[in-house]
Parts: sequence; C-alpha cells; structure tokens
Amino acid sequence: MDPYDILIRGSGIVGRSLALQLGSQGLRVALLGEREAPQRQGEDVRAYALNAASVALLRQLKVWDALPEDARSPVYDMCIRGDAQGAQLGFSAWQQGVSELACIVDAGELERQLGQALRYAPRVDVVSQPVPAALEALCEGRESRRRAELGVAFEPQAYGHRAIAARLTSALPHQGVAHQWFRSPDVLALLPFDRPQPACSFGLVWSLPEARAQELLALADDAFEAALTEATGGAAGALRLAGQRQSWPLALARAGAVSGPGWVLLGDAAHLVHPLAGQGLNLGLADVLALSQVIAEKESWRSLGDARLLRRYERARALPTLAMGELTDGLLKLFASEAAPLRRLRNEGLQWLDRAAPLKRWLTARALGQ
Repeated sequence: MDPYDILIRGSGIVGRSLALQLGSQGLRVALLGEREAPQRQGEDVRAYALNAASVALLRQLKVWDALPEDARSPVYDMCIRGDAQGAQLGFSAWQQGVSELACIVDAGELERQLGQALRYAPRVDVVSQPVPAALEALCEGRESRRRAELGVAFEPQAYGHRAIAARLTSALPHQGVAHQWFRSPDVLALLPFDRPQPACSFGLVWSLPEARAQELLALADDAFEAALTEATGGAAGALRLAGQRQSWPLALARAGAVSGPGWVLLGDAAHLVHPLAGQGLNLGLADVLALSQVIAEKESWRSLGDARLLRRYERARALPTLAMGELTDGLLKLFASEAAPLRRLRNEGLQWLDRAAPLKRWLTARALGQ
C-alpha cells in the first residue's frame, strides 16, 4: 500500500491550495516542491483578481483572513472603456447586491500564507523527490514536465502579444474602482491595490503586440509613465511606477486530456487563457474545488487513481474552462482588430450592454463565480 494517497507536483498557489484542501479531507498528501514561496528574479509584482468562490475557498483553508490588510483590496466598481468617446461599460457591487465584485490580492503574500498554513497541516508532507501515491495531481504550470512525459498534447497558440505588469502609485485615491481600456490593439487594466501606498496604488496588466511591448519595456521610467498617462487619459490620476516592470508572452491553450489512470491536471498545466478577464487563477482554484468534491463523493471501493472517477472531474471542468477560453479569445480578437466596422460595432456594443441591466447582472454573476 502506498504511504500517500496523492502526490501533488508543483507548489504554487494552486498546488498548495489543493494540498491543504485534500489534507483537510483526511487524505495523506505529498507536495513535491518548496514549503516556502519560490524565489523569483527581481521583485514580485503579480496581483490577482479573485472572485467570491476563490475567496471562500481560501477562507475555508484558514489562509484568507491571515493575509495582511494591505495585501487584499476589494473592488467595488469596474469601468470598461472602448476606443471611442462615450464607449463605456460600468459594473457595480451595489447593483449586483454583493459586498464586492472581486478582491485584488498580492500573489507573493498569498503564497507565503499558504506556506505558513502547510506548516500546521499534519496530513501534508513536503517532499523533494517523487513518492509513490495512488494519484498524481499536476500543478506545475504551463511548462509541466510530467505532462509532457505522459504524452498529453498541450500546444499553446501564441497571440503575438506580451503582458507588462507593474505596481503603480497614483495622485488620486483608487476608491476601489478597477479600470480597463480596450484600445485596439492593446488592453490595459488597472487593479486597485493598497501596496505600496494605501488607497492610492494599482496593479498594472497591459497586453500589447510584441513589438510595441518591447518598445515600452525599453523606455526609461518617466517615458513609460508618460505612455501610461496617454493610454489612460488621466482617468486614474497621475500614475508613477513603484518598482520594476515584468513581462511574459500570452497564449491560449487547453490540454488534450486533463485526466487519465492515476493522474490529473489542474491550473495552468491544464489551460491557459488571456488575462483580460482576470480569471486565470480563479479557473485554477475552481479546479481545486471540483477535484476535491469528486474525491469527497468517491465510492469507498474505488481507487483515487481510477480513470472513471477522474473523468468526473474532467467533465465538471470541461465547459467552464472552454467557455472562459473562448470568451477571452473572442474579446481579444474583437477589441484588438483595427477594422473600422468592428471598431464601431464593439464601441456601440459597450454602450448597449451598459443599458442592458439584466444581462449585466448575469455577466457579473458569472465572473463572481455565482
């Protein structure tokens, strides 16, 4: 008999969350990776927008409430702008009847708190080498080696775009408002944050064609800030860099299979989506919830590695991940096009949707994970 029920490969946010969740269900878990947050080159500027379902999971794991107050910032309103005067769409927590639309969290701090929680998880062992287990959960990210060893197809479709991320401060308080500009061909998002300057900071995620992204990355700080001011029109105040800029290439991908005899994929090892909707980590944490539910409902006689059992997880996640991938891909293609008819259509569409209250409520509920 294997000493462990499950071996989790990958100790990022998804892998650590899965280890804590399954350990709380009484399983013996081996986490292959590091207990502490992995070392990264340069400062960590990542900030994630988490929906209500993700926050509820992290709260259940005793992690969310342990985060410092300035490491999690609520989003009360969101303003989306097109590339024409008056093309604007707004979402409000008040109109949705919820306390917040999302919460922006410091990724590095979240990883640290997950590591702290693992210290007090008696059924989870951090291991440095693979160990025998009934089930392997691959949470290794987009470059998963084990996925390749299993022969699972995973062929990212490059967008030819690159994301630029940074921390910013503003001369104006953010008031819990997130901003997004669809500027044809780039997409710029400002996520309200409280680090480094309480109530006056933002996380930047700016998606641009590769050549333009490289030009912006090569600019001096003051020139980059001037480009930000031009792109945002000063709507969020005068923006200043509060640290380094980081970047990565963008792609769309889905694994050819997300489960098989004795193995299962979660997070970026299973799917990649464009960050314009801020749903990448939410999809990964939804994978955690789905797999833990399938395991909790497992027949007593069935093995954890049973392929039929794991197909239940695959079926549960197929439509949500496909829908989000298609949605983000479609939005990018629509808003990145510079064709005049499409520009007119999308800008008029933003205005029409802003007036369609029932549809807005439905879309917001989907983003909230309701």
